[in-house]
Amino acid sequence: MKNPIKGLFLLPALIAGLGLMLTGRATAQTFTTLYNFSVDYVYFNGNVSNSDGYGPSGSLILSNNTLYGTASQGGSWGNGTVFAVNTNGTSFTNLHSFTATSGSYPNYTNSDGYNPNGGLVLSGKTLYGTAFYGGTNGNGTVFVVNTNGTSFTNLHSFSPEATNRLGLYTNSDGYNPNGGLVLSGNTLYGTAYNGGTNGKGTVFAINTDGTGFTNLHNFTATSVLSPNTNSDGANPHAGLILSGNTLYGTASGGGTNGSGTVFAVNTNGTGFTNLHSFMAINLPFPYTNSGGAGPYGGLILSGNTLYGTTADGGSAGAGTVYAINTNGTGFTNLHSLTNSDGGGPSASMILSGNTLYGTTSDTVFTFNTNGSSFTVLMTFPDLEYNPNNGTETNGVGYNPDGSLVLSGNTLYGTANGGGTNGSGTVFKFSFGSVSAPQLAILRSGTNVIVSWPVGATGFTLEFATNLVPPVVWNNNLPAPVVVNGQNVVTNGISGTRKFYLLSQ
Repeated sequence: MKNPIKGLFLLPALIAGLGLMLTGRATAQTFTTLYNFSVDYVYFNGNVSNSDGYGPSGSLILSNNTLYGTASQGGSWGNGTVFAVNTNGTSFTNLHSFTATSGSYPNYTNSDGYNPNGGLVLSGKTLYGTAFYGGTNGNGTVFVVNTNGTSFTNLHSFSPEATNRLGLYTNSDGYNPNGGLVLSGNTLYGTAYNGGTNGKGTVFAINTDGTGFTNLHNFTATSVLSPNTNSDGANPHAGLILSGNTLYGTASGGGTNGSGTVFAVNTNGTGFTNLHSFMAINLPFPYTNSGGAGPYGGLILSGNTLYGTTADGGSAGAGTVYAINTNGTGFTNLHSLTNSDGGGPSASMILSGNTLYGTTSDTVFTFNTNGSSFTVLMTFPDLEYNPNNGTETNGVGYNPDGSLVLSGNTLYGTANGGGTNGSGTVFKFSFGSVSAPQLAILRSGTNVIVSWPVGATGFTLEFATNLVPPVVWNNNLPAPVVVNGQNVVTNGISGTRKFYLLSQ
C-alpha cells in the first residue's frame, strides 16, 4: 500500500538540510468468506441447478452496503443468476434465475439468455449486463434488471450466425458477449467475443432502452495458419473502458503476432487504432516472451496510462502486468508473473492512488504503478476432491477470475469454484492499519544512518527523490545489516535528496 499510514519526523533541522523524510507504513490483513454458493445438482440438459447460483465469474459492483454480481451457472434452471449480498455476508438474494432453454446444441434458446460471465454496471436502481449464450437465437443477450429483482428485460438478442467459406461463424452484430458493459449517458458499450462480418468479434453500442444497436467495429479476418494474425486483433474477451469519446479495450488474439492487441476506437465507431500488438510466444511450453501474450483481462486508466494483464507469455510463461500510453507509445512489461505469484490472470485490475490490485488463477496481488513492490496478498488453497458428492472444496474459494472492488481498506471479489460446497464464493480481504515501526536517523560524517527495530519483520526501506504526485518509491540499496538489535542502512549524503519510508 503506497500511502503512508503513520509518519515520524525526526531531527527537523538535519532533515531540512539533507532533504530527508522518514515514515513507516504497515497493514493487518484479514480474509473472510462472505458467502458460499450452495451445492448444485443436475437438473436437465446437463445443467447444474440450485437456489442461488454456481460459479461466479464476473466482477462485483458495490452500492452502499450491497454487492451485486452474476453466477455463470446454477439457479432454478442451471443457467445462471444475478444476485445481491450485503458487504457483511448477510441477506443474500437471488435477483434473477435465467430461464430454461430449448432447442439443440449449440443454439439453446430462451427468452433472457444464459451463462452471464461478465460483470454488471449500475445506474440508479438499474443493473445492466450480458449473457454469453441464449436469447432468441442462442447467441447471447444484453439485459437489464432492477436492483430489487423486478422488471428483467432482454434488451438485445444477438443474431443468428452463418458459416462463410472459411468455416467461420459470421453475423451482423457479433455473438457470445463475455465481458461487462460500460455506460455513458443512455448508451451501453460492450464487446462480443465471436461473430461479426469476419467471425472474430465486435465492439458494439446499444441504448439503455434496447434501441439503436450499432456494430461499431468488426475485427478483421485472421490468417488461416497459426498463429492467426491480422491487423487489429481478434476475439475480445473483456469489456471496455471509456475516456471522453474514446473506448479502450483488449483483443485476446490476432494482431501482428497472433498474441492479442490493445486497441482504441471512438464511440461513433471511427478512428479504430491498434495501439499494441503483443509479441509472438516461444515454443514449446511454457510459451515465454518478453512482453506477454493473450490479454484476456480488460484495462484500467490513470491519466494517459493504461494498465492491464496478459494470461500468457512473460519470462516464466505465466503472464504479465503491463502499462502503455493511450497513444500507443511507452509499452512496458511491469512484471512477469511466476508460479509463486500465481499465473494466468484474466480479470481487469483496479487502481487506488498509485497502487494496483488484481487477481490471478489462485492469488490476489498488489503492486505499484511503476512496477515495484509486487506482493501476493492472498493465495487460495488447493482444492480437495470429495468422492461422496463429486465436489472440489477448500473452504474459501478458488480461481478468483473476476475483477475486485475496493472500498476503504477492503477488497471484495468472487471465486469461481471451491468454498465449502465447491460452487464458488464471495469474499473480502481487509488490510487495516497497525502501528508502523519507528525510523531513526543519525548523521555520521558524510553518511546518514537510518535504522529501525530488528523485531519489526517484513519491512523494506524505500526512497523517493520528491513528493510530487505521482510519487515513485524505490527499494533502497544497500540492504540493512543488524547492529545492536537494529536494522541499519548507511547512505551517503551527497547527491540527490531522498525521502525514506518503510513498506510492508
